[in-house]
Amino acid sequence: MASQDGGRTAALGRQLSLAHDELRRLINDLKNDLKSGAGQRRTGGGGTLAAHCLAFCSALETHHRGEDDGLFAQLVRERPDLAGTVAKLVEDHELISSILTRVAELARQAATGDGRGPDEAIGRELDGLAAIMESHFRYEERVIGAALDRTVPDGDWPERVFRPVRT
Repeated sequence: MASQDGGRTAALGRQLSLAHDELRRLINDLKNDLKSGAGQRRTGGGGTLAAHCLAFCSALETHHRGEDDGLFAQLVRERPDLAGTVAKLVEDHELISSILTRVAELARQAATGDGRGPDEAIGRELDGLAAIMESHFRYEERVIGAALDRTVPDGDWPERVFRPVRT
């Protein structure tokens, strides 16, 4: 069994938390950028705010696909009793994906438009998304992290069961 202070699966639990922390930082940066200026302005990273929204959407989608296809699939093989929990998390991912689709659509509108309407709509969507993400991440870290840290044997886990967050 993996323990909290060692083992491959415990490291995956820590990696999961770190990925979530990075996604939290990214969405907070986007929200702050929206509050401080128009969507067409350049951000500190050199791109437009719309481009940063699209990059964030892609990073979160990639993270969730990696969890669904890697981490969660392997976890259910190791712990079939967690299938219901994993199904709920995958359902959350689908809900989040629909919000990300809306954010990406609004970001593209902001990139081609000249009004503040899309920025305000993006801000509302990001506020809702941030709240859902936080609830989802806390639950996932508590339940999946605990399973990885304490009750899942290290076994033959693939080298990379989910992709790191990159924007």
